[in-house]
Amino acid sequence: MTLSTNPPKPSFRTRLAKAWDSDIAWSFRHSPVAIIAAIMTVILILASVFANHLAPQNAFDPAVLNLLDAYTRPGEAGLGSNTVYWLGTDNQGRDLFSAILYGSRVSLFVGFAAVFCSVTMGVTLGLIAGYLGGRTDAFIMRVADIQLSFPAILIALLFFGVARGVIAAANHEQVAIWVLIVAIGLSHWAQYARTVRSSTMVERNKEYVQAARVMGRSPFLIMLRHVLPNVTGPVLVISTINLALAVIEEATLSFLGVGVPPTQPSLGTLIRFGQQYLFSGEWWILFFPALALVLLALSINLLGDWLRDALNPKLR
Repeated sequence: MTLSTNPPKPSFRTRLAKAWDSDIAWSFRHSPVAIIAAIMTVILILASVFANHLAPQNAFDPAVLNLLDAYTRPGEAGLGSNTVYWLGTDNQGRDLFSAILYGSRVSLFVGFAAVFCSVTMGVTLGLIAGYLGGRTDAFIMRVADIQLSFPAILIALLFFGVARGVIAAANHEQVAIWVLIVAIGLSHWAQYARTVRSSTMVERNKEYVQAARVMGRSPFLIMLRHVLPNVTGPVLVISTINLALAVIEEATLSFLGVGVPPTQPSLGTLIRFGQQYLFSGEWWILFFPALALVLLALSINLLGDWLRDALNPKLR
C-alpha cells in the first residue's frame, strides 16, 4: 500500500478565509472611500446591464415615446401619459432615467472593450520588448514614445477619421461602436507596454526564468507561463484607471459628434443633446446625464487609486 505524498487541497472555506485575511482585503475593509466607490461602481454597472428590467421604458424605441410628454420637469407627470418622470423627459418625451440606464450600458461596453484592446496590445508588445531586448525593444519603445507625445483624444480622433474614410458610408452606423473601441484602445496601449517592459526586464534575469531556459522552453512559453503572471499587478491598476478615462473619452467623442450613432446613444450623446437646452430652462436634460457620467468616472477612479495604493508594497 502506497501513501500519497501530495498534501490535501484546502477547502473553499479555507481559501475564502485566507483571502479575507489578506493584505488587500484588510486594506479594503479599512478604507471607507474604497468601499463607497466599489458599491457605487457595482450599482452603476448592474443598473446598466439590467437596463431592460429596471428602465420604465425602452428609451430608444420611437414607438413608446409620446411627444406630449416632452420637456416634462423632474418629478412631474407627463401631459400625454400621466406617467411621473422622476428625472424628467427630453424634447421627444423620452424618460431620462431610462435613457441614462441604456446610455450607461453603451458607455461601459465601449470602455471595457477599449481597455481590453489596450491591455492585449500593450502587454503583448511590452513582454516582447522586455524579454527580447535589442532592436526589437528599441523599435517598440520609440513607437510608444511617439504616441505618448500626442494627446490620447487626438489619436482616437485621427484613427476614427481614417476609419470612417476607409469604410463605406452605408456601413458607418453598423461599425461605429467597434471603430470607436479600437480608436480608444489604440490611444492607451503605450502605457501598458512601458510598464510591462520594465517589469519583464527584471523578471527575465531571475532564477525561475533561467531554469525554464535550461529546460528548453521556448521564449513564447516562458513569457506566457512564467513572466506574464508576475507582471499583472501594475496592469490591473492601470486598466482600472484607464476604464474611467475610456468612458470619458467615449463621452467626449460622442459629444463632438464622432462617437456612437444617434440610434445607439451613450452618455456623451445624451449630454450633447442636453446642452442645446441648457439656457432655455430645460436644465435637467443636460444635468442628469452629466451627473451619471461624473459619478461613474469618479467611482472608478477612486477604486483605481485605492487599488494602486493597496498593491504598492512600500505603503503596506
